[in-house]
Amino acid sequence: MALPAYAAPALGPPLQAERRAPARTTCPRRHSRVEAELAVSRPGSAAASVRAGPPRGVSLGFNSQPLLDEPRKASSSQAGAARAPLFALLPRGRRRRMHDFRRRWDLGYLCRALLTRGLAALGHSLKHVLGAIFSKIFGPLASVGNMDEKSNKLLLALVMLFLFAVIVLQYVCPGTECQLLRLQAFSSPVPDPYRSEDESSARFVPRYNFSRGDLLRKVDFDIKGDDLIVFLHIQKTGGTTFGRHLVRNIQLEQPCECRVGQKKCTCHRPGKRETWLFSRFSTGWSCGLHADWTELTSCVPAVVDGKRDAKLRPASKDRRGSPNTNPGVNSPSSTKARSTSKNGKNFHYITILRDPVSRYLSEWRHVQRGATWKASLHVCDGRPPTSEELPSCYTGDDWSGCPLKEFMDCPYNLANNRQVRMLSDLTLVGCYNLSVMPEKQRNKVLLESAKTNLKHMAFFGLTEFQRKTQYLFEKTFNMNFISPFTQYNTTRASSVEINEEIQKRIERLNFLDMELYSYAKDLFLQRYQFMRQKEHQEARRKRQEQRKFLKGRFLQTHFLSQSQGQGQSQNQSQNPNPNPNPNPNQNLTQSLTQNLTHSSSQKETRESQKQSPGQEQGDSSTSNGTNDYIGSVEKWR
Repeated sequence: MALPAYAAPALGPPLQAERRAPARTTCPRRHSRVEAELAVSRPGSAAASVRAGPPRGVSLGFNSQPLLDEPRKASSSQAGAARAPLFALLPRGRRRRMHDFRRRWDLGYLCRALLTRGLAALGHSLKHVLGAIFSKIFGPLASVGNMDEKSNKLLLALVMLFLFAVIVLQYVCPGTECQLLRLQAFSSPVPDPYRSEDESSARFVPRYNFSRGDLLRKVDFDIKGDDLIVFLHIQKTGGTTFGRHLVRNIQLEQPCECRVGQKKCTCHRPGKRETWLFSRFSTGWSCGLHADWTELTSCVPAVVDGKRDAKLRPASKDRRGSPNTNPGVNSPSSTKARSTSKNGKNFHYITILRDPVSRYLSEWRHVQRGATWKASLHVCDGRPPTSEELPSCYTGDDWSGCPLKEFMDCPYNLANNRQVRMLSDLTLVGCYNLSVMPEKQRNKVLLESAKTNLKHMAFFGLTEFQRKTQYLFEKTFNMNFISPFTQYNTTRASSVEINEEIQKRIERLNFLDMELYSYAKDLFLQRYQFMRQKEHQEARRKRQEQRKFLKGRFLQTHFLSQSQGQGQSQNQSQNPNPNPNPNPNQNLTQSLTQNLTHSSSQKETRESQKQSPGQEQGDSSTSNGTNDYIGSVEKWR
């Protein structure tokens, strides 16, 4: 056994045999330690310049002094030179363990190792499973070695097929909205997009009684003629989105031309240089920013007729010069001057409504961002309102940053009951002059006028029912959209958190709009149900007509075959054929038919004997009705 290095000077020079490499031992740790001790004891080595400590497991004692003659502390240069090969002086097994430890804790190496081992285990298991299957099926035909080779080839073919399918799928369907990747299409049937659109119950209980004429909205819109759609855009009701649908998302023979960077699009009639749409994105704000019903009904005919200087045409007055306060005189149902122009053009007014509380909060947030709508003309009775009739709620350039309480406290805020004011005829209440009539009477007249105008409009939609709005527009104007509308349940108004007290105050400030929206929602949903039922009845009627047609055709062919069979039998009785059986199959069919008809005739005679004379007359009338029905079917064909 070799002596430690610090004991060498005390015991004299070691024997010559001890300087050779030690014999290979069974313990690799001990062998590495001995090699390290010999490396330290060699003169001139890098490790000899550093003070070597006692070997592992040997203690120097509490007050023992080192046995070597070299100083205890080495210089900094010597320490720096000796720090580099310290890792090389460690035992080989320890170095390997440290390297393995460092490599195992490397995240990338760990992931690669797990992936490699997982794939190897999967391939191995697939190989054994496929080998077992093939061995059971083709065991008598092939050897085990050939089966292993075949299973390897089959596994490779399956992997290549899977990779090819993934590549094709990514090429055909690169997005996440691919219909092939939607498991709901395989697990459940496609739901009706028009049911429970507002995440509420699909049942609807009507509150108002409307006539068939009020529910049926079918406009024979002639885009090539003189018909014109006029869009009344109320602030913060989703009108911008709907206006874009009209110019960009509708199927037309000549679509609207929309250029990049321009808000307005050119919507001409096929073969003409006339527009069929009067809206923000087609003709611009030709009658003023967010023109209301009073402005549009006076301005649009003048603009279409080419009299732009007369678009502020005053409304009709009585002899005393005061505005007409009869709500039924200037309504769309009682006069045609407001729905047609001098050139005979038909104007079809449309609009979009929204829940009053959500609309009010959305307008407040919009005003907070700096919106003022100062360009609105508010023309009524041929003139805009004065500053005394319509005071301003703010003194600066805008009302940006105003709190909700200040926004609600302003008594002249046009956001209050905006939808009723913009849909009613303001000339009935003296425009913006509040001294013409009492406030209670004024509110009643405005609400009734707004309901009447809304009911007689060609179409109106609700922001909370986007798909139903699309459906009713398509059925009303017989114009289809390219892509379906999207229902956005999260808006800026929904992000505003208000308590119940503030909500009730907003409802009180917009009590006219609340009543109008309830009326409009009831009418909207009744129209939707009426149109859906009518569509189902039309589809059922077409199926019944198709079944009647097929039944009549079958009866006709049956009667023709019977008449032909009777004629052939009479010819055979008069002119006997020398060949008695030219076609046995045909004779067999004819005999079976005759037997069936004979048995059915006997059964009918037995039943007729039991019936009364009145019933016999009913049977005769039924037979006549059947003949008439067959004749009507032939005429329909």
